[in-house]
Amino acid sequence: MWDNPSFRCLLAIAFLHLLSLIYSRETGFPEAPGNLKCVTHDLNRMICSWDATSSANLGLTYKICYTNSEPFSPVCIETEGKRADIPVAVGSTNIQITTLNASGTPLATETFVLPEENVSLIPLTPQILNLSADFSTYTLYLKWNDSGSVFPHELDASWQIEILRKETMETVTLMNYDSKLTGKDTILFWNWTSDVPLECTSYYVKIRCYINEPYFTGRKEWSKWSPIRTVPEKDTKPNSAMIFPQDKVVLVGSNVTFCCLYNEGESVKFMNYGSESYPLLHLSKWSSAIKVQNVSASIPSGTNVWCSLVPDGLEGTVLFVGYAPDTPQNLNCETRTFITITCSWNPGRPTALYRQRQTKYILFERISRENVTCKVDELNKKHHCDFPVHANQKIYNFTLGASNPLGQAESSLLIDVNQRVHLETPDKFTVSTNSSTDAHLSWYIPGNFIKIRLLCQIEISNSNSERQLQNVSMAGAENSNYRARVDSLHPYGTYTFRVRCSASEHFWRWSKWSEGKKLATLEAPPVRGPDIWRERSPVGETLTVFWKPLLLSEANGIILSHEVSCYLRETMLKAHEVPVPLNSTDIKLGGNDCLISVIAKNRAGSSPPSRITTVDLPSDNVKTELAIATGNGIYISWHSDPNVTCGYTLKWCISSGSEPCSVDWEMFPSNATDAVIKSALFQPGVRYNFSLYGCKHNGYQLLQNLTGYMKELPPKVAPNFTVEETSSDSILVKWEDIPVEDCQGFLKGYILYFAKGEKGSSKTSFMEEGSPELTVKNITDLTKKSLRILDLQGKTSYRLDLRAYTVGGIGPSKDLYVVTKENSVGLIIAILIPVAVAVVLGVVTSILCYQKREWIKETFYPDIPNPENSKALQFQKNICEGNTALKTLEMNPCTPNSVEVVETRSTVLKIEDTEIISPVANSELPEDGSDPETGSHVVVSYCPPIIEEEISSPPIDEPVGSSQVIYIDIQSMYQPQVNPEEEPEINFVTTAGYKPQMQLPINTRKMESHSPTEEDLDKTAGYRPQANTNVWKLDTPDSPVSIQSNNENGSFGSPCSINSRQFLIPPKDYEDSPTPNNTGWSFTHFFQNKPND
Repeated sequence: MWDNPSFRCLLAIAFLHLLSLIYSRETGFPEAPGNLKCVTHDLNRMICSWDATSSANLGLTYKICYTNSEPFSPVCIETEGKRADIPVAVGSTNIQITTLNASGTPLATETFVLPEENVSLIPLTPQILNLSADFSTYTLYLKWNDSGSVFPHELDASWQIEILRKETMETVTLMNYDSKLTGKDTILFWNWTSDVPLECTSYYVKIRCYINEPYFTGRKEWSKWSPIRTVPEKDTKPNSAMIFPQDKVVLVGSNVTFCCLYNEGESVKFMNYGSESYPLLHLSKWSSAIKVQNVSASIPSGTNVWCSLVPDGLEGTVLFVGYAPDTPQNLNCETRTFITITCSWNPGRPTALYRQRQTKYILFERISRENVTCKVDELNKKHHCDFPVHANQKIYNFTLGASNPLGQAESSLLIDVNQRVHLETPDKFTVSTNSSTDAHLSWYIPGNFIKIRLLCQIEISNSNSERQLQNVSMAGAENSNYRARVDSLHPYGTYTFRVRCSASEHFWRWSKWSEGKKLATLEAPPVRGPDIWRERSPVGETLTVFWKPLLLSEANGIILSHEVSCYLRETMLKAHEVPVPLNSTDIKLGGNDCLISVIAKNRAGSSPPSRITTVDLPSDNVKTELAIATGNGIYISWHSDPNVTCGYTLKWCISSGSEPCSVDWEMFPSNATDAVIKSALFQPGVRYNFSLYGCKHNGYQLLQNLTGYMKELPPKVAPNFTVEETSSDSILVKWEDIPVEDCQGFLKGYILYFAKGEKGSSKTSFMEEGSPELTVKNITDLTKKSLRILDLQGKTSYRLDLRAYTVGGIGPSKDLYVVTKENSVGLIIAILIPVAVAVVLGVVTSILCYQKREWIKETFYPDIPNPENSKALQFQKNICEGNTALKTLEMNPCTPNSVEVVETRSTVLKIEDTEIISPVANSELPEDGSDPETGSHVVVSYCPPIIEEEISSPPIDEPVGSSQVIYIDIQSMYQPQVNPEEEPEINFVTTAGYKPQMQLPINTRKMESHSPTEEDLDKTAGYRPQANTNVWKLDTPDSPVSIQSNNENGSFGSPCSINSRQFLIPPKDYEDSPTPNNTGWSFTHFFQNKPND
């Protein structure tokens, strides 16, 4: 391989290239350009820069060739620096950068594909044109150029403005400001108000820009910050200690910062606002501050603020806190004299600012271009200002401006002065008269009203406070008196007059009323005669004439007297004058009729006569009807009578009383059919009687009587009632009528309450609503005067309460206590019912006890039998012969039914069961299973077996103990008769009857050598023998085992009684063994029948 020339040539070339690279690095040849970055400031051209580091790059240049798309040929430029200005293209731009040496030889070339997304849009650094400050308002004013001309079209621009404190370079605020770039340079303005006085510290201001081009897909970035500008003239330390702001006026609720400036070597000890100290804030080495939140309105002299300095010094200022002026409310402009126009308004909310800081008002008229400064009192709620009237001007356009240090407001009004006339109050008002119906008035109004007419209103008030208005129109004059005449007044009347005026053609407002003036007119004759009525005496000889006084409006003066005359066919028979205050007189007629005339007289003359005839027409079947109370009067109605030609007269008086009734009457026209009678004399609860007369051509006729109340009330007293009769279940109550004067209304009925109750019980509980004991009866038949109360209980106390009622309510009550009589029938029934119940229960109990008598006897009174007298073991004579009387366990010889010998044992005998069947068991019995003779139970006789073989004595050496035990079954005495086919399985432990047992000492030798002791007897099982076994001898005929014994008294003894199924003395071996307990009884046995019952 090494001999191959081609391989050796390739190695040489590679080695030379490696040496060239090493040499180029050592001699400083540049690398290929990289890290290309392009930035545009105007979206038209972009500045691209790149990196090409080398240790010696003198004389190097760069050739940049760029193209936007393939069809176009590339554009190449050369530059000595590592940046180039090329146009911005839509989409991507291909850029090739070649590094050239001084002779123009390419050293390195790099090609870039620059998409639009990789181009950054960074606006040019903005420049602040001007920065100024308004120290009175803490406001900075900023001005700069937006450089909009560098962009080809309109764009949205955002500006960030940062304000910093100079000494600490602390950012105070960072604000955003938006503008629109229009393609040309525009000066922008911005202001900022500080919460700290500008005198307290110096401020820096800088800005930067951001262009928002929605169609540019490249990166958009903020421009660089502009050069910092400083607030002019405040970048130095203070010359002397001061506190800012000085005498500031602020709005209520503002947050205010106070700063204290001090010299070198001084410091702030504390700062106070009012009487309160606040924590210090360090602003710079020359100033400290406090911040007061939400200040409230100050007093008129302001709130003091001071700063205490160390080592010694005190500086202060005053803060005024209030409100901006409110918009003038209810602005109104009008003229009173046509000389000046007065504008008034309500200032609205108080500003809490006074003296030189109070609100100032200027009234400006736009047509004449004149203004007037208004002097107002800030404490007055109503402000006004005058403006002069111009001779040839009718329309006025006013603007009222209000201003104070915190703000300003205004209100406008356009008026026609001829339509805004508000006259002054009429002055020098006088009233006079020389007639009974007329009055003359005169008054004065200041002002020049020649060009308009006036409308004046006269108020007339009489003594009854009745008010009447009269309008009078008249021509205007200049500072003149005005006159008017008032007629149609009432004679002898007292009147009060007032007057007010306004413009007639264009009414705006009335002037104020003038002062009132009183006037009394002269008297005149009465306008009519008095209302009259007459009453004849019961005899008819005397006629009483009544008349009513005329009203003041009818009398036209003071009535002095009344003249009463009597005429017969136009001829005066009698006449006399009656002075006031009498309103009646008597005339002697002597049974004749005449025409009565009455005339009223005053100083001015006489009234027309009032006439009435004395003729009374007969009346038949006059009915009395009830009137209806209305609460303030009495409603009365009647049927129209065609024969009545001159009206109706209704007369009334009080229905009861010791004195004669006071007559009153009222007249109605002929077409009237009803009326509501009202009188000041009417009283509630008083009955009035009315009589209706019809006036006919030949006299008066009584048409109807009525009675009624103005207002019905409850009865004044309770009805008087008594109990007339009582029985065991009823009470008869009677009552009397209530007197008319105590009814106070028409009775509608009675209410009777009754319930059980003792005397002295509470009336409230008795009348308690919903009580089950209370019974109420409503008696609406007023003709009834008694009531029988039924369905009561005998010998019981009842409380009765009776009340009367009207439409006006229920009257008082009267109560009685009554005790009903004793009910004998009920007593008898109450005695008989328990007796009958007891008898029935006794009979039923007796019947049940009779039917269950055997069960009761066995349960409660069991017999303890005597074995010698017991019939339970008696045997029939056909079984045991030779005995005249059956005895218990007779030893007569007889053949047993069956005998079973179980086994032979030792001397200790064992008891075995041996069943002995009664011979009568197979005999026929009645169907009910009872004994035909006794009818109660079967008696089974017992016969001991006949032992024919003699028992020999056993050898001595053999065990002695052979014995025999016999059981006798007598359970048939207690068991019911069963069907032979159904043989029940018998448990002898629980159902065995009487089983006598005995241990027989068979060995004589044994018996002689051993006599039983008490201890031995205790050891014997079962029942102790009832005979002395020591005298028994087996070989004697009297022995119980002897077959020749005729001893009737021989007995084995019995271990149990005849009637009992339990052992009386249980064996020792069975004491701990469970035994059946059949001695108990249950109540259900009482209702169960036994077969033998």
